[in-house]
Amino acid sequence: MIRLFLVEDEALVRLGLRQLLSFDPRIEVIGDCANGAEAVDRIEREKPDVVLMDVRLPGLSGVEALKALRARGVLTPVILITTFDEEQAFLKAMHAGVSAFLRKDIAFEDLIAAIEAALRGERTFRPAITQVAQKRLFEMKSKFEAAELPDPLTPREVEVLRLMAAGLSNKEIAEALTAGEATIKTHASSILSKLGVRDRTRAVLKGLELGFI
Repeated sequence: MIRLFLVEDEALVRLGLRQLLSFDPRIEVIGDCANGAEAVDRIEREKPDVVLMDVRLPGLSGVEALKALRARGVLTPVILITTFDEEQAFLKAMHAGVSAFLRKDIAFEDLIAAIEAALRGERTFRPAITQVAQKRLFEMKSKFEAAELPDPLTPREVEVLRLMAAGLSNKEIAEALTAGEATIKTHASSILSKLGVRDRTRAVLKGLELGFI
């Protein structure tokens, strides 16, 4: 059973999504809410397997809520949905470690496929990316050649890299992972060395290219 948490501010849309998701017997919607701030608290507390969240929410947006979750060390896969193609929101969400960025007019079977992919650690973007966003993503990825790492990142280093991508400082990452700041600095240094880059920005871009983020 896939335990899903739903975040949507429009009551009728939220109800419709709940009913739609109920058609798949593998999915259980364990809770829902209408704003990002409440979502962050409840997701941290209720620990769903995956989150389906609107981009545009009152107060804390979907992207901001995603960043807040990562800042707390919550690495639950998050799928963001939107009515429009929003290049800036997409790029910010990508850097924060979003699992999928989809339009609300996506076919039901494609939504289910995105949920399953998120649980496997895969990312889904194409249904929502405009040509502009695709071009910018390609420009970022083209800075590096795809390559196998001779010295793979450890699971902890991947966690640190993803939090780096969300814009957290070493101190904030240490708090999120309940670790010492010196330990995080050691992880960060190891990440740069293994990825063969000089700074955090290039580490995030290389992480995107290699599929860590």
